[in-house]
Amino acid sequence: MKELIVLLVFCVLVTTEVQKYDGFKVYRLSLNTTEQLDFLHTLRDSMEGLDFWTGLSILSRPVDIMVDPKYEAEFLKTVKDQGIITEVFIENVQMLIDKEKVTSNSRSGMSWNSYHSLEDIYSWLDELAKTNPSITLINVGSTYEGRQIKGVKVSFNPGKRSVFIEGGIHAREWITPATVTYLINELLTSKDKSFRSIADGFDWYLFPVTNPDGYAFTHNSSRLWRKTRTPYSNCFGADPNRNWNAHWGVAGTSDKPCSEVYGGPAGFSELETSSLSKFISTVGPSLDAYLAFHSYGQMLLMPYGHTSQHLDNYDEVLRIGKAAINGLAKRYNTKYIVGNIAEIIYKASGSSMDWVKMTYKTPIAFTYELRDRGSSGFVLPANQIIPNCLEVVDSIVAMFQEGEKLAYFTLS
Repeated sequence: MKELIVLLVFCVLVTTEVQKYDGFKVYRLSLNTTEQLDFLHTLRDSMEGLDFWTGLSILSRPVDIMVDPKYEAEFLKTVKDQGIITEVFIENVQMLIDKEKVTSNSRSGMSWNSYHSLEDIYSWLDELAKTNPSITLINVGSTYEGRQIKGVKVSFNPGKRSVFIEGGIHAREWITPATVTYLINELLTSKDKSFRSIADGFDWYLFPVTNPDGYAFTHNSSRLWRKTRTPYSNCFGADPNRNWNAHWGVAGTSDKPCSEVYGGPAGFSELETSSLSKFISTVGPSLDAYLAFHSYGQMLLMPYGHTSQHLDNYDEVLRIGKAAINGLAKRYNTKYIVGNIAEIIYKASGSSMDWVKMTYKTPIAFTYELRDRGSSGFVLPANQIIPNCLEVVDSIVAMFQEGEKLAYFTLS
């Protein structure tokens, strides 16, 4: 019995140990040839100690890679031998993490001058549902580790057409749950006439954290974890935004369980994606818009990810997207670009947005890649949460106003 107790204590200590990123650097690589790009595809799956913060796409887009100091010399020699130009973009990742402002599990309400734990976010959603008649709490199912997948419905005039918003599908992208919770608060409290007409004109479904296990893991163990926490082979997790059954496994993914972009053993293999898709199926026919939030890169992405072939209403959606990024830029002059996923970043199949668009022909479907362009990467300082959220609200107003001009819907 004594030995069992010691073993259990050891297991607890191991599982709660927080990974440190002292000495980890982010290198920005500039590519000149398709051969260099192909080489990086091979390197991503063959060399340990590398975390590709950006996807591998067109030559004009730099590639950001976080490098474990244990593998730095090998990495630098390998890419130098290929003639790839490198520069240190982030000198010490742990220093950025140390500067992040994170709240404890205080359950004392929600603010947007710091990042919150899953427990804080869920406690806030629970309280909203108890105290606000316009809020309905939604639980679509449980994760591999038994956490609930919670969201809310916000409705002031039930029976309207619908908007679905998701965040936190990639665990380390903390700015995305912060953005979705801010939008929930805005829907409930904003008195701005332009935003109010949008808020009152739809039933809203908002899920701040669609990968709860991964998000909790980034707070408790490894800040830069991306995937779910389902055990596969000798590794954990699948990329939940490569796991939707929308041209699953075709492009921008991997069949290797240790890869950051492992798409899982099959479409909807993850409880998170299968549960969420089943719920979306109950509201899908009523959807006028689907918005997914990711970081980073300052892009507004349109379907599809598996091909550069344009969707049926491409020209109209592009027009809406241009209005959205112009609206976003007005407050702080933050510059975004807009376009098809496969054309402006990289081919990537199995995303939530693509599945919704393919399944329900939803008129407006966008994925935001939020701030910044790499100087902080996934570790966006907390003092940028509110500026980011304010410009996103501006963007959504411009987006829906342009959608109304195209007669996609009528705003009251």
